[in-house]
Amino acid sequence: MDRALASDIVNRSRRKPWLIGLTAILGLVGVLVGMRSLLKTSIEAGKIRTAVAQTGAVENTLNATGEIIPAYEQIITSPIRASVRRVLLTPGARVKPGQPLVELDKSLTQIEYEKLQDQLALKQNSIEQLRMKLDKNLYDADVNDQIKLLTINKLSAEVENARRLMKVGGQTPEDVTRAENALRIAQLEKKQLENDLAYNRRSMGASLRESQLQAHIEGSNLKVLAQKLRQADILADRAGVLTWVNENVGSAVNEGEMLAKVADLGSFRVEGSCSDVYAEQLRAGLPVIVRINETNLRGAIMQVKPAVQNSTIRFVVNLDDNHHASLRPNQKVEVFIVTNRSAQAVRVANGPAFKGKRRQYVYVMQTDRLAQRREVQIGLTNFDWVEIKSGLKPGERVILTDLSEFDHLEQLTIDPAKP
Repeated sequence: MDRALASDIVNRSRRKPWLIGLTAILGLVGVLVGMRSLLKTSIEAGKIRTAVAQTGAVENTLNATGEIIPAYEQIITSPIRASVRRVLLTPGARVKPGQPLVELDKSLTQIEYEKLQDQLALKQNSIEQLRMKLDKNLYDADVNDQIKLLTINKLSAEVENARRLMKVGGQTPEDVTRAENALRIAQLEKKQLENDLAYNRRSMGASLRESQLQAHIEGSNLKVLAQKLRQADILADRAGVLTWVNENVGSAVNEGEMLAKVADLGSFRVEGSCSDVYAEQLRAGLPVIVRINETNLRGAIMQVKPAVQNSTIRFVVNLDDNHHASLRPNQKVEVFIVTNRSAQAVRVANGPAFKGKRRQYVYVMQTDRLAQRREVQIGLTNFDWVEIKSGLKPGERVILTDLSEFDHLEQLTIDPAKP
């Protein structure tokens, strides 16, 4: 006995012819579109851009970015530990030489300065006491030496008397020996006294020089602190513009901490960066082109920073004309690093038609209505120009528009532009 088919099977069998037909129609449309593109042999004149080959210099460049910064920017730091009492100017204000910028609370440093003054006074007083003691000791030793000399003279006379008396029988040899021994003892005591006197002169002189040196060191420290106190009057050294200032009134600042920045906006330089892929090609002295809107400024790399950060390498450019009117601080610019140069080359303006290959095809205008496909060899390239080493002659006109869809054509017809 036959059974009825399920409804979903019946529905699928009914839809199948429709799906096959729809797929066939879409395939046919795709073929027709492809055939149409293959059969397309012309382009409207208004949709293409051309350039004439000419002879001139071509520079091979690496693309980079840059920022205009002041050529001179003074960073003013705090010479002492202090706190910000008052901010006298705001960023953007023009400053004159000697104009106050920030007022600091210098009370703690002033107290330390007065303490050093008292210590120096004490040291100088101790030096004076040491000098007086040295003078007294030297005087006493000198007097003792003179007394001992008189004693020796007396004992010498007694020895002579004892010898004369012994000759006449008035003294015994023992008496003469006793007098001679007393004289020798006195002479030895005098030598000891002279040695002590010389030692005291040297040792006390060294002590005096040590104290004087300590006083000199403390005096130097006092001068340094006095200089720091004078520098704590935060003033502008030269005319410029205040680009940054610590505006946190009441905040503590340590010695060496930045308080303000004053820039000279009369001259500028460029801080550039590029991919670290070009690190081996970068070096100081390479020519650079800096593009500001439509203005090109020439310069050279002054310094290449050794560190690589976030896969970029940074460098500094000195501009030939660092006073140009187009230069503005913190302005973003395009930077082109010149790595090679050809002075007399056949060149064409750069455009989408050039894909970066050393050999490629371009369309060369034969007439106003016809372009011929031609293989060219590419040399140096930059943002503006492409060097053509072979395949083009000066005076020939090249289509710069990307015509990849016409790669199958040897000749391309140029239709007049529609009104």
